Amino acid sequence: MTVPNTPPDPLRAAAGTDADATAPGPAAGRDPYAPPPVDQAVVRAADRRAPLERLLPELKVGAVTVLACLALGLLMAVLWAWLAPKVPLVVDGNKILYGDPEGEQRAGADSVFVLIGLGMGIVTALGAFLFTRRRGGGIAVATGLAVGGLLASVGAWGLGRRLGPASDLVAEARRVGNGGHFDADIDLGAYGALLAWPMAAMVVLLALSAAFGKREEDPPPYWAGPYDPQRPVAGPPGAAGPLPGGPFHPGPAGEHPGDRTPQDQPSQDQPSQDQPPQGRTP
Repeated sequence: MTVPNTPPDPLRAAAGTDADATAPGPAAGRDPYAPPPVDQAVVRAADRRAPLERLLPELKVGAVTVLACLALGLLMAVLWAWLAPKVPLVVDGNKILYGDPEGEQRAGADSVFVLIGLGMGIVTALGAFLFTRRRGGGIAVATGLAVGGLLASVGAWGLGRRLGPASDLVAEARRVGNGGHFDADIDLGAYGALLAWPMAAMVVLLALSAAFGKREEDPPPYWAGPYDPQRPVAGPPGAAGPLPGGPFHPGPAGEHPGDRTPQDQPSQDQPSQDQPPQGRTP
């Protein structure tokens, strides 16, 4: 007894392939229902470009933020050299003495630097937030403010010392002569003042982002089912309104669906207003 051969697949026969796709030879062709081939080299190249394409906009925003901070650092240096209190000195023979031994000019210079840094931090954070609010901020904005504020503070410290009185006290004493008065150079006694700008920028940026930042839409409640803008949102279980599972039949004003008696409920034999009578076509 012999087993009859399996009839050929008409679809594969129409495509010009043999029924046995595993048989070697020219009859074994490609499956017509298989997806088109994908070039793996193209896929790997796209995967390599994707992180770079996402990183470039962030780097641009961070670089612009740092450059803006550095530009304002020049203004900070000029303000500090102008507003910082100067330490008066007097020449007495071959000695240089303090003109005001109990003065607080050194601490005042640190305080002025901190106040200017706080103001610059607030200004840069506000500007960065307004500039990037449409795109939703990002880590590049915060990083640019922190790095740019710290670099600008260090630059303002160094440039302000050059713009202030000379640091060579001996040369200044020789220039003014015996009994002359001159000012000592300005400097920071507390290096923590350099952190005033970046810390103020971080705090202000966090407050602005929390209060006025771009927000995502809240997801629908769990009892509302999948979100559909064309469908009214169903009320919670036990509340009046369209509920999942069947049409809602409104009653008198102020009546809760759970307050109806069985006589008031629409029966299965009587067609409701939402359903046409059986046997008729609307």
